[in-house]
Amino acid sequence: MLGYVDEPEKARVALSPIRRRMLELLREPSSATQLATALELPRQRVGYHLRELEKAGLVELIEERQRRGFTERIFRAATLVIDPAVMGQAFTGIQDQYAAEHLIEVAAGTVQDVARMQSAAGSKRLLTFTLEAEVRFAEPGDVHRFTDALTEAVRQVVEQFDTEDGRPYRLIAGGHPAPRRTEGES
Repeated sequence: MLGYVDEPEKARVALSPIRRRMLELLREPSSATQLATALELPRQRVGYHLRELEKAGLVELIEERQRRGFTERIFRAATLVIDPAVMGQAFTGIQDQYAAEHLIEVAAGTVQDVARMQSAAGSKRLLTFTLEAEVRFAEPGDVHRFTDALTEAVRQVVEQFDTEDGRPYRLIAGGHPAPRRTEGES
């Protein structure tokens, strides 16, 4: 389940410390009683927060089972995608393909578009694809030469597959410095 957060109120519900911790624990299915034990909180307090998360569509009920005369409800957290606009991200309209702000704007727009389509698709599979690679440039000028070569290669492939009556897909290629890895990371 994808929880697309595009309203400030939903973000507020998801981001309180106790609810963030609950969502973290609910990566694995759990009941309110199990959460209360793990969080060392009263069951009623956990139940209240769980109901608020459920109302906001941030957790989903995956099972109900009878236990000792009551119904135990098992929940799982949704995969949360928070629309950058909710967090105050202002889109700048920068069109410089080498500006970090432009990459952020394009990436945020992609998150919005794909999350909205996935949410609207419900249980249907949304056909997407992702390409990832890491490249090491010897000199800063290599970034521009690489971008020019990649643009030409993509133009040629698009020309080969593009049909006027086909379903349009948006292709985005971006690059940014890779985070430095610490010892032991692969």
